[in-house]
Amino acid sequence: MKKLLSILTLFTIFACQKDKQQADLIVTNANIYTVDNDFSKAESFAVKNGKIIAVGSTSEIEGKYKAIDTLNANGKTLLPGFIDAHCHFLGLGLDQLDVDLVGTESFEDVIKRVLDFQNKKQQNYIVGRGWDQNDWEDKAFPNKKLLDKLFPKIPVALTRIDGHATLCNQAALDLGNITINSKVEGGEVVIENGELTGVLVDKAVDMVWSNWPTEYTREDFVEALLVAQDMCFDLGLTTVDDAGLEQYAIELIDSLQNTGDLKMRVYAMVSASQDNLDYFLSKGTIKTDRLNVRSFKFYADGALGSRGAMLREPYSDKPGHLGLMVTDLETLNKSAERIANSEYQMNTHAIGDSANRAVLETYNKVLKGKKDRRWRVEHAQIVSEDDFELYKNVMPSIQPTHATSDMYWAEDRVGEERIKGAYAYKQLLEAYGKVALGTDFPVERVSPFLTFYAAVARQDLEHYPEGGFQMENALTREEALKGMTIWAAYSNFEENEKGSIEVGKFADFIILDKDIMTVEANEIPDIKVLKTVVGGEVQ
Repeated sequence: MKKLLSILTLFTIFACQKDKQQADLIVTNANIYTVDNDFSKAESFAVKNGKIIAVGSTSEIEGKYKAIDTLNANGKTLLPGFIDAHCHFLGLGLDQLDVDLVGTESFEDVIKRVLDFQNKKQQNYIVGRGWDQNDWEDKAFPNKKLLDKLFPKIPVALTRIDGHATLCNQAALDLGNITINSKVEGGEVVIENGELTGVLVDKAVDMVWSNWPTEYTREDFVEALLVAQDMCFDLGLTTVDDAGLEQYAIELIDSLQNTGDLKMRVYAMVSASQDNLDYFLSKGTIKTDRLNVRSFKFYADGALGSRGAMLREPYSDKPGHLGLMVTDLETLNKSAERIANSEYQMNTHAIGDSANRAVLETYNKVLKGKKDRRWRVEHAQIVSEDDFELYKNVMPSIQPTHATSDMYWAEDRVGEERIKGAYAYKQLLEAYGKVALGTDFPVERVSPFLTFYAAVARQDLEHYPEGGFQMENALTREEALKGMTIWAAYSNFEENEKGSIEVGKFADFIILDKDIMTVEANEIPDIKVLKTVVGGEVQ
């Protein structure tokens, strides 16, 4: 009798398994924030061919599906994969090949790192990035004199962390034939006491780069992309919006994705040169499962830290200085009109209140009568109070860590009145209804957890300032998570394929060691990613 019961039990199990639908992967026992329209919770889901086919409780999914692989989350928090809506993915990788100047505490520290790098590499040129004079005791721009003494024949170009100012030695300046009389539209050659300091702001540095002694090889670019991918996967990023890529870089990314070497999904903003506009507008948008090319990246002005952001009134700490427009208004308007007649999106860097107004007025003019274009202002950093209403039809793409990096000195630049409209993320959210969140790495650190923390706590890692910086513009945790997932996907026209744990979407998700929605705020920066999964494959 017992033998008969055992046979019947086995028969029942096999019969039940036979009735179940086949999946490739089942995830169970997870604390899932689906980020669907209701911001609902779930425990389990099934995946087939890289996409989610069912979401529900563990008992529901296990009762209906069988799978080749199972993943028991053991109660850990599961989120849609993070989307960085504004970063420099290729740039992050290339930076790993050069001198890392992030975190330097003085110009002497910069020099030490350059010397250490050159002692190891023995190159015939030196490139570095990451210094920020606002972090030094002496907050003035550095001067090239010591570089000239140490490297009289080797060109040296050291770029500020925001990418908008570069310190060059004389050998580098000579490559661009730069003198005290050199002028360039959209840039500045910084001069003090009638002498070149070596600092070139925004487009002025192009005179040097156009004559630089060497360029990266294809192997360098491949290495850079794969290194950047590893860094991003470790931190839970499954899609990156690269804000400014050339044609060759986009084609290389596509090639590496096709061979399976590059798993990262990339939303490519094409660098808005005339050649790129001509090529991509004639070609049309490009879309695969991992690559989306349908936007152009413009620069309206420079950065606040290097006083290149274009302001409506002079800088509070530099009388008579307004900043500069990197792209002149005529070019901006003509380009906008041209792009408005295509399927492409226009994404424009605008930091200062004058630049924001110029971009917003241009957008609203050329998009009149056109629906669902989702054109973006990247950074939207300083906005005049009466200009927020112009964001009603323009999507803000913002980087919360800029607020906590700049808060120590930003008011010095713009004064106590203008600072009220700076880093105003809640006001921007209320104006448009959504915000896309990113980091702008490598300008800031890669971690999306720092993005989340800065958005909700508006403090640095030492919990300064007490109570948070301009907390009236903090985001809720739900808003921050949406900004890093479904709203970021929306900004890329990809909300139907990613950004939430829902049927029909890519199985891009992450598992965390702590619940980001309930943990104490000061613990958010230290949250670890236990697994990053793209298209149902663990990375």
